[in-house]
Amino acid sequence: MHKIISYPISVIYYLLFGLFLCIFHPIQWICFNWFGYEAHKKSVSILNFFLVRTTHLLGTTYDFQNREKLPRGVPIIIVANHQSLYDIPAIIWFMRNWHTKFVSKKELGKGIPSVSYNLRHGGSVLIDRKDTKQALSAIKVMAEYIEKHKRSTVIFPEGTRSKTGVPKKFSENGLKILYKYAPSAYIVPISISNSWKMNRFGQFPMGLGNKITFTIQEPFPVKGMTFEEMMQKTENAVVSGIKI
Repeated sequence: MHKIISYPISVIYYLLFGLFLCIFHPIQWICFNWFGYEAHKKSVSILNFFLVRTTHLLGTTYDFQNREKLPRGVPIIIVANHQSLYDIPAIIWFMRNWHTKFVSKKELGKGIPSVSYNLRHGGSVLIDRKDTKQALSAIKVMAEYIEKHKRSTVIFPEGTRSKTGVPKKFSENGLKILYKYAPSAYIVPISISNSWKMNRFGQFPMGLGNKITFTIQEPFPVKGMTFEEMMQKTENAVVSGIKI
């Protein structure tokens, strides 16, 4: 019954989702080219406000916990498990004051209204997962960017989304570069729960009535820690907070 009810609601949802992406693509272009970074960043935040609110049509609710723990005035490396596409708009919106940027696969850098434009022009980096040298070089650029501008980057070290909510083993390569080239950064582990249920039936129809929880674990500085210590502490913090 859940799946049957979801069909007509999902059609309306996807129409609204696509509409907002198309509307905000020229808005982003104008903001970026005429008014610069801050205007473009605000347009992206507003877009993601609408993308988050549109999921309410599906009965989705959000609980973004412990934002008061987030440090300010320092570069931030946000490390989270990855369950679905719907992790991203919520992070952008609820953490908009921390200027979140993403380490994303290069395939997303073209062909998607609004999304591709933001990834190419908003401070994120695109990596070729088949080209390790290029990927690590791009992540180095990101690390130097957040170190200089005191902004934040989001990395999903599982590499691919978990379709069942069970976290995969974290990859070290990307985090090792961020650790090395953003020495004054703080690690912010985030545990994401129930986002995978949005796609419990695949891309269509959508899952209904999900409460997605983002739990910010205790941030800590990378300075004074070995990479191995940082990696273990980060993975333990993220995984311990996931509700299966």
